[in-house]
Amino acid sequence: MDQSQRYAHLDLDEETLIREGKHLLAAYKMKPKPGNTYLEAAAHFAAESSTGTNVETSTTDDFTRGVDALVYHLDEASEDIRIAYPLELFDRNLLDGKTMLVSFLTLAVGNNQGMGDIEHAKMIDFYVPPALLDLFDGPRVNIKDLWKVLGRTQEDGGYITGTIIKPKLGLRPEPFARAAYQFWLGGDFIKNDEPQGNQVFAPMKETIPLVVDAMKRAMDETGQAKLFSANISADWHDEMLARGEFILEAFGEHADKVAFLVDGYVGGPGMVTTARRYFPDQFLHFHRAGHGAVTSPSSKRGYTAYVLAKMARLQGVSGIHVGTMGYGKMEGNKNDRDIAYIIERDSFQGPVYFQDWKGMKATTPIISGGMNALRLPGFLENLGHGNFINTAGGGCYGHLDSPAAGAQSLRQAFECWQAGADPVEWAREHREFARAFESFPQDADLIFPGWREKITRRPI
Repeated sequence: MDQSQRYAHLDLDEETLIREGKHLLAAYKMKPKPGNTYLEAAAHFAAESSTGTNVETSTTDDFTRGVDALVYHLDEASEDIRIAYPLELFDRNLLDGKTMLVSFLTLAVGNNQGMGDIEHAKMIDFYVPPALLDLFDGPRVNIKDLWKVLGRTQEDGGYITGTIIKPKLGLRPEPFARAAYQFWLGGDFIKNDEPQGNQVFAPMKETIPLVVDAMKRAMDETGQAKLFSANISADWHDEMLARGEFILEAFGEHADKVAFLVDGYVGGPGMVTTARRYFPDQFLHFHRAGHGAVTSPSSKRGYTAYVLAKMARLQGVSGIHVGTMGYGKMEGNKNDRDIAYIIERDSFQGPVYFQDWKGMKATTPIISGGMNALRLPGFLENLGHGNFINTAGGGCYGHLDSPAAGAQSLRQAFECWQAGADPVEWAREHREFARAFESFPQDADLIFPGWREKITRRPI
C-alpha cells in the first residue's frame, strides 16, 4: 500500500523544522528491497515508526494524523532519508513528566528495523530540540567532579590514567585487590570490568572490602586520591540497588571516589536511568559491551556509535566508552573523534545535524581497548586534548616493570604530547615510558621504526 501521500511531506524545510522546535529529527541510511520504490518504502518506514501500519485502519482520526512521523527529505543515490517525529509521540513519566529514551528507541529504532520491504535502515544522526532536551535527565556528574576528587583544576584538569584489572575474570578476592594496589601506586582510576560482579570465586562481599583496603594503603603511600569504578550491572532493579548500596557502605568516607559502571547497551535505558536516578552523586560509567552488533560499520541496521553516545548524554551518563579511533585493538578510525566531541562539547555539527545542548552538562569520553603508552601520543594528536579517562589493561599489566610503571608510562606519554616533544627523544629521559618500548616491541617497531638505535640504555 502506497502511504506516501500521508507519511511523506517533501515540501517541509529542515531549517524551519529546527527553528520551530516541534519535532525530533532523525536521519537514516535506508535501502528498500527490490520491487519497492524508495518513496513508498520510506513512507512505510515512517508510518511504522509512528501512527501507521500496512493497511488503513478504522480508528484513525484527524488528531492521529496530526502526530504522524513524516519523511521530509530523501535521496535515493546516497540512501539518505530523514524523518520528523512530532514531540507529542514520545512517552512521558507518570511520576515527574520527564521523557524516556526507551520511547525514542521504540519509535525511531523499533519495528521499522524488521520490516519486510526494507533491505536495511540505520540511524546515523538525530536532532533534539530544546523543548525535548529539557525533558531528559542529562548528566549530573562528569570528569570535573573526578578532577576535584583528584585535587586538580576544574578546567582542563587533564588525563586520568586508568586500567582494567587483568585478567578481567579469574582472579579471587586477594589477587584482585593486590592487582588494584599495584596499579594505584602509579595510576588514578580502576575499572571493575563489564563481566565482573559477584562470581562464586570472587564474591562481592569479600572482594570490595579488600579493594577498599588496597585503595587506602595506596593513598597513604602516594599521598594522592584514587578512583574505583564498580560494576553494579544486574537484570533486577533491586539487585542493582543492593550492589550499589553495599559498595558505598564499604567505601564509607571514600564514597566520593567510587563510580558505578553499568553495562548500558545490553542492560538498556532502564538500567542506566535506575543508576542515574538512585545514585545521582556517583559518576555513572556506561560500558557499551555488545554495541558492535548494531553500531559496527558492517551492520546495516540499528544505529551508529555516534548515535549511541548522543543518547547516553541525554540519559545522564557521566562517561561512556567512545572507542580508540583506530589506535587501539578495537574497530574504528580517526574520524571517530566525533563520537567524543558530540558528548563533551556545548554544541557540535554531526554527520547531519548541528546539536546545541543548551547548557546540558557534558559526558566524559572513556578510552579503552588495547591502548598503551606508545599508542597514546598519536591518539592524543588526533583527538586534540587529554581531558578523558583512559583505561589501559594490558598497557599497564603488560609493562615489564610493574602495573604502577605502566601507569606512569601512560602519564609520561600524555606529558610528552603536552610538551610537543618527539616520543623517542622523550623516552631517553623518562624511564617508564622508555621501558614501554621494550614492553611492547611490536608496537614500537610499527609506530617508531628505528627506536632501538635512538634510545640509549643509560636512562633505563
